[in-house]
Amino acid sequence: MIGRLWGVVAEVGEEDALIDVAGVGYVVRCGSRTLGRLPAVGGTVDIHVETQWSEQLGMTLYGFLARDERRAFTTLKTIQGVGPKAALAVLDVLPPAELSAAAQRGDQAAVSRAQGVGPKLALRIVTELKDKPLSDGPVAAFHASAVGAEPPKPSATGEAVAALMGLGYAEAAARRVAEQAALRLGDEAEVSALIKAALQELGR
Repeated sequence: MIGRLWGVVAEVGEEDALIDVAGVGYVVRCGSRTLGRLPAVGGTVDIHVETQWSEQLGMTLYGFLARDERRAFTTLKTIQGVGPKAALAVLDVLPPAELSAAAQRGDQAAVSRAQGVGPKLALRIVTELKDKPLSDGPVAAFHASAVGAEPPKPSATGEAVAALMGLGYAEAAARRVAEQAALRLGDEAEVSALIKAALQELGR
């Protein structure tokens, strides 16, 4: 079973990326958030992989840039009704820490923003994830602080995503270009600068 790949980004598509490892190309399925954070073609990437096997599709590799994203993906797939596509869609709108916080709050509305996830499935997800660790770090301390706590202040990137969605852009596209802008401009970038850079990218 393949659990990790270190190689060069050869191609990036709408749903997958081709990673060249010592001359062997591996097709890795990824969520849009992960695809948007990959290095440019020719760049080096270290990607965590979850290997799936089925009689119809054979071997499929699902890729993530962080270990906790892979853990959240495998945990999501243990829930009835959640397949790989739905699990990736959930992680596109809620990274592991945010997904865990949403589960603690019982915030099914946040989960139902994922493409293809209806209210009933969202409720099942938050119910079953409530006491399961998804992100790295002291789980007990996180649970203690998350329950009954005020929602965290949105990050500049999150505010930029919300602004772009207000302009009519799809969340996946908005998050992709906002995160790309944040990588280029740095952690201290103002929301207005992120929005401007993201709009320039969307206008290309």
